[in-house]
Amino acid sequence: MVNIGLLGCGTVGSGVVKLLSSNRDVISLRTGREVSVKRILEKDPGKVLGLGLSKDILCSDIREILDDDDIKIVVELIGGIEPARTYILEALSRGKNVVTANKDLIAVYGQELLATAQENGVDFFFEASVGGGIPLIYPLKHSLGANRIKEVMGIVNGTTNYILTKMCEEGLEFSRALKEAQELGYAEADPTSDVEGYDAARKIAILASIAFNSRVTFEDVYVEGITRLSPLDIKYGHELGYAVKLLAIAKEIEGRIQARVHPAFIPLHHPLAAVKGVYNAVFVNGDAVGEVMFFGRGAGQMPTASAVVGDIMEICHNLTQGTTGVLGCTCFENKEIVPITKLESKFYIRMLVKDRPGVLAAIAGVFGSHQLSIATVLQKTSGEEFAQLVLVTHKVPESDLRDALMVLGEMSIVADICNVIRVEGEDTGI
Repeated sequence: MVNIGLLGCGTVGSGVVKLLSSNRDVISLRTGREVSVKRILEKDPGKVLGLGLSKDILCSDIREILDDDDIKIVVELIGGIEPARTYILEALSRGKNVVTANKDLIAVYGQELLATAQENGVDFFFEASVGGGIPLIYPLKHSLGANRIKEVMGIVNGTTNYILTKMCEEGLEFSRALKEAQELGYAEADPTSDVEGYDAARKIAILASIAFNSRVTFEDVYVEGITRLSPLDIKYGHELGYAVKLLAIAKEIEGRIQARVHPAFIPLHHPLAAVKGVYNAVFVNGDAVGEVMFFGRGAGQMPTASAVVGDIMEICHNLTQGTTGVLGCTCFENKEIVPITKLESKFYIRMLVKDRPGVLAAIAGVFGSHQLSIATVLQKTSGEEFAQLVLVTHKVPESDLRDALMVLGEMSIVADICNVIRVEGEDTGI
């Protein structure tokens, strides 16, 4: 029997309890061990009693779990940095294996937690921290471990993908699509972490650290959200052959790492362009395996519980074999993080300009003086004083583009630089 101490019995925690119960037989056969939740740390007794569990399983003091030598696995599902970090460090120090879904914690303190697990000869797994039920951590660490990963790029936030899908398919404004996502429970009352890209940034920091064997933290990731996107951008992008997605991107180029989250246009034929609604997908390019993509539900009670219980089963197997799966932190290199201004990309630029002769030539002159090449031009006139001007550049240095936009912003013929969106995925072989 392997006893578990569960910290938190909210949405995911209750899903873990349900899955351990409903699939008890297959879990036992596959691990060689019976698995039982012995104690649950939870402030709200109703969440535990509502699952048909005895009130005796409840505890209100973490020491009731940490001091119990019969509890071999601690599952942390309370979220946030503290007290989760303190609880996990104490559990690891006491020789208990730990499973967590806490992306906030891993993105900042992952190295410390993995080192503590290694020092104490126990497992520390966090598959559910990225991608919900989609296997990502294990494949990167093991199945693709022989590769030099060149790129990890994906849609890792279901809330924003749902909003963008609604904006694309129904022409909704951002605010209306967000309200609908909140009404359906896909977005929180305070959606900041999702719509501003912070949730995705934490996840790509974790994936980049594993993929490139070098520590990437949340603070290293450049972040832009989706709040400035307009149905006009989506419409014009589609005319140009693109779909818009909030992409989490990590690349290694010549030993230096890019890590960024921002809206991006990708070709309509790219696999990520077809990922709609609350679904997630992560595209990985390795030197040996080539290009592969992982797809599925990136959040939700049971998909996330699936990943958590998978980690529990892996630990049970290791306990049966008398071993651990922890290799410690695999960030054995220290690679430079490239600032966003040092990157090169294609760009979509939408401007509101005066509708009169010579305007396009003047704007093209500014681009030319900054050595920026324009690939495509769309001009949408309405018979009024102003016109929508859409430009798509060839691949150019971001710093040079920013300099050119500063000049354009001061010109009387430019009423507004409405949006600037990077273009990605055109060099993909899939």
